Amino acid sequence: MSKQLARHVGQINKFLTVASANAASTHNTYFTYVRELSHPIARDPPIVPVEEAVSCIKSGDTVFAQGAAATPVALLNAMALHGKCNNLKDVTVCHMHTEGPGEYCKPEYKDVFRSNSLFMGANVRKAVAEGRGDNVPIFLHEIPLLFYKKIIKPDVSLIHVSPPDNHGYCSLGTSVDCVRAALLNSKLIVAQINPKMPRTFGDAIIHKSHFDFAVEVNDNLPQHGTGTISAVEQKIGKLIAENLVKDGATLQMGIGSIPDAVLAALHNHKDLGIHSEMFANGVVELVRKGCVTNSKKKMHQGRIVGSFLIGDQALYDFVNDNPFIEMYGIDYVNNTGIVKQQPRMTAINSCIEVDLTGQVCSDSIGTRFFSGFGGQVDFIRGAAEGTDGLGVPIIAMPSTTKNGESKIVPTLKAGAGVVTSRAHVHYVVTEHGIASLFGKNVRQRMYELIQISDPRHRETLEKDCFERIKVMPSPN
Repeated sequence: MSKQLARHVGQINKFLTVASANAASTHNTYFTYVRELSHPIARDPPIVPVEEAVSCIKSGDTVFAQGAAATPVALLNAMALHGKCNNLKDVTVCHMHTEGPGEYCKPEYKDVFRSNSLFMGANVRKAVAEGRGDNVPIFLHEIPLLFYKKIIKPDVSLIHVSPPDNHGYCSLGTSVDCVRAALLNSKLIVAQINPKMPRTFGDAIIHKSHFDFAVEVNDNLPQHGTGTISAVEQKIGKLIAENLVKDGATLQMGIGSIPDAVLAALHNHKDLGIHSEMFANGVVELVRKGCVTNSKKKMHQGRIVGSFLIGDQALYDFVNDNPFIEMYGIDYVNNTGIVKQQPRMTAINSCIEVDLTGQVCSDSIGTRFFSGFGGQVDFIRGAAEGTDGLGVPIIAMPSTTKNGESKIVPTLKAGAGVVTSRAHVHYVVTEHGIASLFGKNVRQRMYELIQISDPRHRETLEKDCFERIKVMPSPN
């Protein structure tokens, strides 16, 4: 027997011994086992080296990986090495947006791992484009159903948590989203424990006794700082802040230059609230200035509600051990029935292109998949259905690409997918103005959208309108 094979057999035997001991230890209580993650069970997880922790992954397994700032990079890198060294085959890795190198997605691992993205990040785009990875078109709020309905059945879940407190509770930190759903339906849980993971509240808690293996790291979290906001993005942010965001509004927005530009333009607003699947660095300063108070909310009054986040260290320090922040599952935060109850719900989302009828493409460039459905439709619809009748659904984008091509187009690129339908769209904002599309017929929509397109492209867009509609007088 080779040394490598002997070592691997030894790891498997040790895993089986620990698993057997853990199973036996659950008989210390009347209820032999519970799935609820916040309920302690009578066992302690073994703290092992990272390569040993991932040795429980076998050929044919489905592995779930936590995402965003909580991506367990050390475990995923070790998993890639384990798969390559031990000739694993056909391991599916399912996840939302993840950070880090995505080692398991590289071409040399194509027979070992296959990524199955529930929302694509940059580290898996090449694999999907080349047919070595997959993506699932799905609304963000429905992702937990994939686990509850056993459509995805994880054999092993890899997560990233804060250290346990005096009662043995860890926190899922910056990423709750679909993690609870995955863990409740996973055979094994492997935790990466990191003192640099912020401790958050809400649905984030998990007792350490639910870990089958744990590793200890002391790694910085992935960071996305606030980049330079361009003059175009500043105009868009100012237009939205001054015309569409009212005092007392509840905000949803993602990460990127346009959300940052909007947040930077809100410093004279009062009593704002945050109910968003994620939020960005700019929220911290708005809280410190007293602009964000969440005081008008009827649900979670006085609290920021989120589901996952990624930002800079200042954001992580802000959310750490802060009861002002509550993190919940994505099936709750993005549930339209919850969203529509928020006062003056104002949803701000960006996209890749919009056609002249109002169809919005956000997840692909032609036939090439770029990201995913995300929470755009969840919040656009939730804001439109606002029970107070004051919701504001917004699609915001620069009028042109970096190459000068118009993002308002006669028809979407061949193969491009529609994320937000023309019936869902209310407001489209570019640096040239605000188009109000709700209740407008197709001819009126075309006119509205042409008015906020780049002036260099308006003549071409108008010609297309005349060609399609034949006669297009200025709408009343």
